[in-house]
Amino acid sequence: MKSKLFVLLLVVFGSFGCNSKSTSSNKNPSPEVKRGVVPVADNDIAVIEMEQPAYGTIKLELYSNIAPKMVARFKELAAEGVYNGTTFHRINQSVIQGGDPLSKDDDPANDGTGSSNKPNVDAEFSDIPYDTGILGAARSQNFNSANSQFFITLKREPAFDNKYTIFGKVIEGLNNVRTISGVQPKEGERPVEAVKIKTITIQPKN
Repeated sequence: MKSKLFVLLLVVFGSFGCNSKSTSSNKNPSPEVKRGVVPVADNDIAVIEMEQPAYGTIKLELYSNIAPKMVARFKELAAEGVYNGTTFHRINQSVIQGGDPLSKDDDPANDGTGSSNKPNVDAEFSDIPYDTGILGAARSQNFNSANSQFFITLKREPAFDNKYTIFGKVIEGLNNVRTISGVQPKEGERPVEAVKIKTITIQPKN
């Protein structure tokens, strides 16, 4: 059985599965934190269209000046259709998490353990606070293991600050994020009925 890896390990109320490319504990010092840089939204946004109409649309601005590598990866995977048909496989009081290509298959046990076929992305930490609606990069214990999975915060989470790459923020559809977070029934943190992403596209900002 594949072992679950974890993101947001410092949170006492739960952990969030990440990719499976690194299973060892991180032995390197914490990456440098980019400080005092104001996020500047890109000229295009990410648009998440959910398969179920009740979950609506989520629009996110992206911060290439804060996390250029992760934004580039997210846009690349969106353009290739990698996210289409994936699910928000992990939902709790802190985040909704998705972006795992393995969540497309019929085996819910592997959801949260996968990644794209591209190399991992190095940490791009900043001192932007993890407020409500922040878009973060999921990772394993290895700081430099972000890949395809992402999460959106539902509330202020100071324990995440300076420890997980921030690369965007919800600008429309936060109520839809909250609707997804309330899905029942669940097995642990995984919705029993798949909460599917129809598409993620990169579009010009209006």
